Amino acid sequence: MIEKVDVKSLNLKELEEFLLSLGEKKFRAKQIYEWMHIHHVTSFDEMTNLSKNLRETLKEKADLIVLEEELVQISKIDGTRKYLFALADGNMIESVLMKYKHGNSVCVSSQVGCRMGCRFCASTLDGLVRNLTPSEILEQIYRIQESIGERISNVVVMGSGEPMDNYDNIVKFIELLTDEHGLHISQRNLTVSTCGLVPRMKQLADLKLQITLALSLHASSQEKRKELMPVANSYELSEVLDACRYYFDKTGRRITFEYSLVGGVNDTDEDAERLVKLVSGMNCHINLIPVNPIKERDYVQSDHEEILKFKNKLEKNGINVTIRREMGRDIDGACGQLRKKFLER
Repeated sequence: MIEKVDVKSLNLKELEEFLLSLGEKKFRAKQIYEWMHIHHVTSFDEMTNLSKNLRETLKEKADLIVLEEELVQISKIDGTRKYLFALADGNMIESVLMKYKHGNSVCVSSQVGCRMGCRFCASTLDGLVRNLTPSEILEQIYRIQESIGERISNVVVMGSGEPMDNYDNIVKFIELLTDEHGLHISQRNLTVSTCGLVPRMKQLADLKLQITLALSLHASSQEKRKELMPVANSYELSEVLDACRYYFDKTGRRITFEYSLVGGVNDTDEDAERLVKLVSGMNCHINLIPVNPIKERDYVQSDHEEILKFKNKLEKNGINVTIRREMGRDIDGACGQLRKKFLER
Protein backbone atom coordinates (compact mmCIF):
# COMPACT_ATOMS: atom_id res chain seq x y z
CA MET A 1 0.00 0.00 0.00
CA ILE A 2 1.62 3.26 -1.14
CA GLU A 3 1.35 6.04 1.40
CA LYS A 4 -0.46 8.96 -0.21
CA VAL A 5 0.97 12.47 0.13
CA ASP A 6 -1.00 14.84 2.37
CA VAL A 7 -0.83 17.76 -0.07
CA LYS A 8 -2.59 20.26 2.20
CA SER A 9 0.26 19.95 4.72
CA LEU A 10 2.89 20.91 2.12
CA ASN A 11 4.16 24.45 1.68
CA LEU A 12 4.30 25.86 -1.85
CA LYS A 13 7.91 24.81 -2.43
CA GLU A 14 7.24 21.25 -1.29
CA LEU A 15 4.13 21.12 -3.47
CA GLU A 16 6.19 22.25 -6.47
CA GLU A 17 8.68 19.46 -5.82
CA PHE A 18 5.85 16.94 -5.55
CA LEU A 19 4.41 18.03 -8.91
CA LEU A 20 7.81 17.91 -10.59
CA SER A 21 8.15 14.34 -9.25
CA LEU A 22 4.88 13.54 -11.06
CA GLY A 23 6.36 14.94 -14.28
CA GLU A 24 4.14 18.03 -14.12
CA LYS A 25 4.98 21.70 -14.63
CA LYS A 26 5.91 23.71 -11.53
CA PHE A 27 3.21 26.37 -12.01
CA ARG A 28 0.52 23.74 -11.35
CA ALA A 29 1.54 23.82 -7.69
CA LYS A 30 0.34 27.39 -7.24
CA GLN A 31 -3.02 26.55 -8.83
CA ILE A 32 -3.51 23.57 -6.52
CA TYR A 33 -2.32 25.57 -3.51
CA GLU A 34 -4.94 28.26 -4.18
CA TRP A 35 -7.72 25.73 -4.63
CA MET A 36 -6.87 24.26 -1.23
CA HIS A 37 -5.99 27.32 0.83
CA ILE A 38 -8.07 30.11 -0.71
CA HIS A 39 -11.08 28.36 -2.24
CA HIS A 40 -11.11 25.49 0.30
CA VAL A 41 -12.37 22.94 -2.24
CA THR A 42 -13.25 19.50 -0.92
CA SER A 43 -12.13 17.37 -3.89
CA PHE A 44 -9.56 17.32 -6.69
CA ASP A 45 -12.46 17.29 -9.19
CA GLU A 46 -13.32 20.87 -8.24
CA MET A 47 -9.88 22.04 -9.41
CA THR A 48 -11.27 22.88 -12.82
CA ASN A 49 -8.14 24.44 -14.35
CA LEU A 50 -6.23 21.15 -14.03
CA SER A 51 -6.35 18.51 -16.75
CA LYS A 52 -8.47 15.44 -16.14
CA ASN A 53 -5.30 13.33 -16.22
CA LEU A 54 -3.64 15.38 -13.50
CA ARG A 55 -6.76 15.22 -11.36
CA GLU A 56 -6.80 11.43 -11.69
CA THR A 57 -3.09 11.21 -10.84
CA LEU A 58 -3.66 13.37 -7.76
CA LYS A 59 -6.50 11.10 -6.60
CA GLU A 60 -4.15 8.17 -6.91
CA LYS A 61 -1.04 9.67 -5.28
CA ALA A 62 -2.34 12.37 -2.98
CA ASP A 63 -4.74 12.82 -0.10
CA LEU A 64 -6.89 15.93 0.15
CA ILE A 65 -7.72 16.13 3.85
CA VAL A 66 -11.23 17.48 4.49
CA LEU A 67 -13.01 17.42 7.85
CA GLU A 68 -16.64 16.34 8.12
CA GLU A 69 -18.92 18.51 10.25
CA GLU A 70 -20.52 16.05 12.66
CA LEU A 71 -22.37 18.49 14.85
CA VAL A 72 -22.59 22.20 15.49
CA GLN A 73 -24.06 23.81 18.60
CA ILE A 74 -24.93 27.50 18.56
CA SER A 75 -25.14 29.48 21.79
CA LYS A 76 -28.40 31.34 22.34
CA ILE A 77 -26.51 33.70 24.64
CA ASP A 78 -23.74 35.05 22.40
CA GLY A 79 -23.82 33.23 19.05
CA THR A 80 -20.67 31.23 19.82
CA ARG A 81 -20.54 28.06 17.72
CA LYS A 82 -19.01 24.81 18.86
CA TYR A 83 -18.14 22.40 16.07
CA LEU A 84 -17.51 18.69 16.33
CA PHE A 85 -15.51 17.46 13.32
CA ALA A 86 -14.92 13.88 12.21
CA LEU A 87 -11.44 12.99 10.93
CA ALA A 88 -10.82 10.46 8.18
CA ASP A 89 -9.92 7.76 10.74
CA GLY A 90 -13.17 8.22 12.66
CA ASN A 91 -11.66 10.27 15.49
CA MET A 92 -13.46 13.41 16.65
CA ILE A 93 -12.11 16.87 17.41
CA GLU A 94 -13.77 20.11 18.36
CA SER A 95 -13.32 23.77 17.47
CA VAL A 96 -15.04 26.94 18.60
CA LEU A 97 -16.02 30.07 16.69
CA MET A 98 -16.32 33.23 18.77
CA LYS A 99 -17.73 36.38 17.24
CA TYR A 100 -16.37 39.66 18.53
CA LYS A 101 -16.79 43.24 17.39
CA HIS A 102 -13.22 43.15 16.09
CA GLY A 103 -13.77 40.03 13.97
CA ASN A 104 -14.21 36.27 13.99
CA SER A 105 -11.95 34.23 16.19
CA VAL A 106 -11.54 30.46 15.97
CA CYS A 107 -10.13 28.22 18.67
CA VAL A 108 -8.65 25.05 17.18
CA SER A 109 -7.50 21.70 18.55
CA SER A 110 -3.96 20.45 17.99
CA GLN A 111 -4.35 16.83 19.12
CA VAL A 112 -7.04 14.19 19.50
CA GLY A 113 -7.21 14.06 23.28
CA CYS A 114 -4.25 15.11 25.39
CA ARG A 115 -1.74 13.49 27.72
CA MET A 116 -0.98 16.45 29.96
CA GLY A 117 -3.53 15.49 32.60
CA CYS A 118 -4.46 18.98 33.85
CA ARG A 119 -6.98 18.36 36.61
CA PHE A 120 -9.73 20.74 35.51
CA CYS A 121 -9.78 19.88 31.79
CA ALA A 122 -12.10 17.48 29.95
CA SER A 123 -9.77 17.05 26.95
CA THR A 124 -7.32 14.97 28.89
CA LEU A 125 -9.65 12.50 30.62
CA ASP A 126 -9.10 9.73 28.04
CA GLY A 127 -5.44 10.54 27.35
CA LEU A 128 -3.79 11.25 24.00
CA VAL A 129 -5.04 9.44 20.92
CA ARG A 130 -2.80 11.08 18.30
CA ASN A 131 -1.36 14.31 16.95
CA LEU A 132 -3.19 16.31 14.30
CA THR A 133 -1.44 17.01 11.00
CA PRO A 134 -1.00 20.62 9.77
CA SER A 135 -3.84 20.02 7.28
CA GLU A 136 -6.21 18.83 10.01
CA ILE A 137 -5.49 21.90 12.13
CA LEU A 138 -5.98 24.23 9.14
CA GLU A 139 -9.15 22.45 8.04
CA GLN A 140 -10.92 23.42 11.26
CA ILE A 141 -10.52 27.06 10.23
CA TYR A 142 -11.40 26.46 6.58
CA ARG A 143 -14.58 24.50 7.36
CA ILE A 144 -15.77 27.12 9.85
CA GLN A 145 -15.04 29.95 7.41
CA GLU A 146 -17.02 28.12 4.71
CA SER A 147 -19.86 27.39 7.12
CA ILE A 148 -20.39 31.04 8.13
CA GLY A 149 -19.37 32.63 4.83
CA GLU A 150 -17.18 35.17 6.63
CA ARG A 151 -13.45 35.61 7.00
CA ILE A 152 -11.69 34.36 10.10
CA SER A 153 -9.32 37.02 11.40
CA ASN A 154 -7.95 35.55 14.64
CA VAL A 155 -6.84 32.07 15.55
CA VAL A 156 -6.05 30.62 18.96
CA VAL A 157 -4.53 27.17 19.32
CA MET A 158 -6.14 26.44 22.66
CA GLY A 159 -8.59 23.65 21.91
CA SER A 160 -7.93 20.04 22.85
CA GLY A 161 -4.30 18.99 23.05
CA GLU A 162 -0.97 20.55 24.04
CA PRO A 163 0.41 22.38 20.98
CA MET A 164 4.04 22.10 22.10
CA ASP A 165 3.58 18.33 22.33
CA ASN A 166 2.89 18.41 18.58
CA TYR A 167 5.64 20.94 17.88
CA ASP A 168 6.70 20.23 14.28
CA ASN A 169 3.13 20.10 12.99
CA ILE A 170 2.23 23.32 14.81
CA VAL A 171 5.20 25.18 13.31
CA LYS A 172 4.21 23.94 9.84
CA PHE A 173 0.58 24.94 10.48
CA ILE A 174 1.71 28.46 11.42
CA GLU A 175 3.73 28.71 8.20
CA LEU A 176 0.75 27.66 6.06
CA LEU A 177 -1.81 29.79 7.91
CA THR A 178 0.25 32.97 7.65
CA ASP A 179 1.52 32.35 4.11
CA GLU A 180 0.68 35.17 1.69
CA HIS A 181 -0.49 32.63 -0.92
CA GLY A 182 -3.10 31.18 1.46
CA LEU A 183 -5.41 32.58 4.14
CA HIS A 184 -2.60 35.01 5.03
CA ILE A 185 -3.57 35.62 8.65
CA SER A 186 -1.06 37.89 10.35
CA GLN A 187 1.23 36.17 12.85
CA ARG A 188 0.17 38.84 15.33
CA ASN A 189 -3.40 37.52 15.13
CA LEU A 190 -2.34 34.06 16.20
CA THR A 191 -1.99 32.82 19.78
CA VAL A 192 -0.51 29.45 20.71
CA SER A 193 -0.92 28.10 24.22
CA THR A 194 1.24 25.74 26.24
CA CYS A 195 1.08 24.26 29.72
CA GLY A 196 4.83 24.81 29.94
CA LEU A 197 6.99 22.41 27.94
CA VAL A 198 10.16 24.41 28.51
CA PRO A 199 12.49 23.04 25.77
CA ARG A 200 9.79 23.53 23.11
CA MET A 201 9.00 27.06 24.32
CA LYS A 202 12.65 27.97 23.84
CA GLN A 203 12.77 26.31 20.44
CA LEU A 204 9.71 28.34 19.42
CA ALA A 205 11.32 31.53 20.74
CA ASP A 206 14.37 30.90 18.57
CA LEU A 207 12.17 31.02 15.44
CA LYS A 208 11.50 34.68 16.32
CA LEU A 209 7.90 34.54 15.10
CA GLN A 210 5.45 37.35 15.88
CA ILE A 211 2.79 35.10 17.41
CA THR A 212 1.55 35.44 20.99
CA LEU A 213 2.60 32.74 23.41
CA ALA A 214 0.03 31.98 26.11
CA LEU A 215 1.17 30.05 29.15
CA SER A 216 -1.41 28.06 31.10
CA LEU A 217 -0.21 29.11 34.53
CA HIS A 218 -3.23 28.36 36.75
CA ALA A 219 -1.28 28.49 40.02
CA SER A 220 0.83 30.94 41.98
CA SER A 221 3.28 28.40 43.42
CA GLN A 222 5.08 25.23 42.36
CA GLU A 223 3.16 23.18 45.00
CA LYS A 224 -0.26 24.31 43.80
CA ARG A 225 0.75 23.90 40.18
CA LYS A 226 1.73 20.29 40.89
CA GLU A 227 -1.74 19.66 42.35
CA LEU A 228 -3.47 21.01 39.26
CA MET A 229 -1.01 20.23 36.45
CA PRO A 230 1.13 17.07 36.28
CA VAL A 231 3.51 18.84 33.86
CA ALA A 232 4.79 20.71 36.91
CA ASN A 233 6.49 17.47 38.01
CA SER A 234 8.79 17.82 34.99
CA TYR A 235 9.42 21.57 35.03
CA GLU A 236 9.78 23.93 37.97
CA LEU A 237 7.66 27.07 37.85
CA SER A 238 10.83 29.18 37.88
CA GLU A 239 12.09 27.35 34.74
CA VAL A 240 8.78 27.92 32.98
CA LEU A 241 8.81 31.63 33.77
CA ASP A 242 12.42 31.87 32.58
CA ALA A 243 11.31 30.31 29.28
CA CYS A 244 8.60 33.01 29.07
CA ARG A 245 11.19 35.74 29.61
CA TYR A 246 13.37 34.10 26.97
CA TYR A 247 10.43 34.14 24.55
CA PHE A 248 9.91 37.85 25.17
CA ASP A 249 13.64 38.60 24.75
CA LYS A 250 13.75 36.80 21.41
CA THR A 251 10.47 38.05 19.94
CA GLY A 252 9.51 41.24 21.77
CA ARG A 253 6.01 39.76 22.12
CA ARG A 254 4.16 40.25 25.39
CA ILE A 255 3.39 36.97 27.17
CA THR A 256 -0.16 36.03 28.10
CA PHE A 257 -0.73 34.06 31.28
CA GLU A 258 -3.92 32.02 31.44
CA TYR A 259 -5.14 31.58 35.00
CA SER A 260 -8.24 29.43 35.61
CA LEU A 261 -9.82 30.41 38.91
CA VAL A 262 -10.90 27.36 40.91
CA GLY A 263 -13.00 28.16 43.99
CA GLY A 264 -11.00 27.75 47.21
CA VAL A 265 -8.02 26.27 45.37
CA ASN A 266 -6.10 29.09 43.68
CA ASP A 267 -8.24 32.21 44.19
CA THR A 268 -7.16 33.37 47.67
CA ASP A 269 -5.55 36.67 48.68
CA GLU A 270 -2.25 34.83 49.17
CA ASP A 271 -2.52 33.49 45.63
CA ALA A 272 -2.99 36.99 44.26
CA GLU A 273 -0.01 38.26 46.24
CA ARG A 274 2.22 35.40 45.11
CA LEU A 275 1.12 35.89 41.52
CA VAL A 276 2.06 39.56 41.66
CA LYS A 277 5.56 38.63 42.87
CA LEU A 278 5.92 35.93 40.21
CA VAL A 279 5.26 38.15 37.22
CA SER A 280 6.42 41.55 38.45
CA GLY A 281 8.75 43.19 35.98
CA MET A 282 7.57 41.00 33.10
CA ASN A 283 5.87 42.38 30.01
CA CYS A 284 2.74 40.29 30.35
CA HIS A 285 -1.01 40.14 30.41
CA ILE A 286 -3.04 37.92 32.75
CA ASN A 287 -6.26 36.36 31.53
CA LEU A 288 -8.43 35.26 34.46
CA ILE A 289 -10.71 32.39 33.45
CA PRO A 290 -13.69 31.38 35.59
CA VAL A 291 -13.20 27.59 35.46
CA ASN A 292 -15.81 25.59 33.54
CA PRO A 293 -16.77 22.80 35.96
CA ILE A 294 -16.69 19.26 34.52
CA LYS A 295 -18.60 16.45 36.13
CA GLU A 296 -15.55 14.14 36.42
CA ARG A 297 -13.87 16.51 38.88
CA ASP A 298 -15.13 18.27 41.97
CA TYR A 299 -13.78 21.74 41.17
CA VAL A 300 -16.12 24.69 41.38
CA GLN A 301 -15.97 28.15 39.88
CA SER A 302 -14.85 31.02 42.11
CA ASP A 303 -17.76 33.27 42.89
CA HIS A 304 -18.05 36.58 41.09
CA GLU A 305 -17.01 38.69 44.11
CA GLU A 306 -13.82 36.65 44.57
CA ILE A 307 -12.94 36.97 40.88
CA LEU A 308 -13.30 40.76 40.98
CA LYS A 309 -11.31 40.98 44.22
CA PHE A 310 -8.53 38.91 42.67
CA LYS A 311 -8.51 41.10 39.56
CA ASN A 312 -8.38 44.33 41.58
CA LYS A 313 -5.46 43.10 43.62
CA LEU A 314 -3.45 42.44 40.44
CA GLU A 315 -4.43 45.76 38.89
CA LYS A 316 -3.40 47.70 41.99
CA ASN A 317 0.06 46.28 41.43
CA GLY A 318 0.21 47.53 37.85
CA ILE A 319 -0.49 44.21 36.14
CA ASN A 320 -2.49 44.07 32.92
CA VAL A 321 -5.44 41.80 33.60
CA THR A 322 -8.77 40.86 32.04
CA ILE A 323 -11.49 38.44 33.04
CA ARG A 324 -12.16 36.27 30.06
CA ARG A 325 -15.73 36.72 28.92
CA GLU A 326 -17.34 33.31 29.07
CA MET A 327 -18.43 32.31 25.62
CA GLY A 328 -20.81 29.47 24.83
CA ARG A 329 -21.50 28.51 28.42
CA ASP A 330 -24.80 26.93 27.37
CA ILE A 331 -23.19 24.70 24.69
CA ASP A 332 -20.39 22.80 26.46
CA GLY A 333 -18.02 25.62 25.57
CA ALA A 334 -15.04 24.25 27.48
CA CYS A 335 -12.35 22.22 25.72
CA GLY A 336 -13.15 18.57 25.31
CA GLN A 337 -16.69 18.61 26.72
CA LEU A 338 -18.56 18.11 23.45
CA ARG A 339 -16.31 15.36 22.16
CA LYS A 340 -16.51 13.52 25.49
CA LYS A 341 -20.32 13.67 25.47
CA PHE A 342 -20.43 12.45 21.87
CA LEU A 343 -18.06 9.54 22.58
CA GLU A 344 -20.09 8.51 25.62
CA ARG A 345 -23.23 8.42 23.50
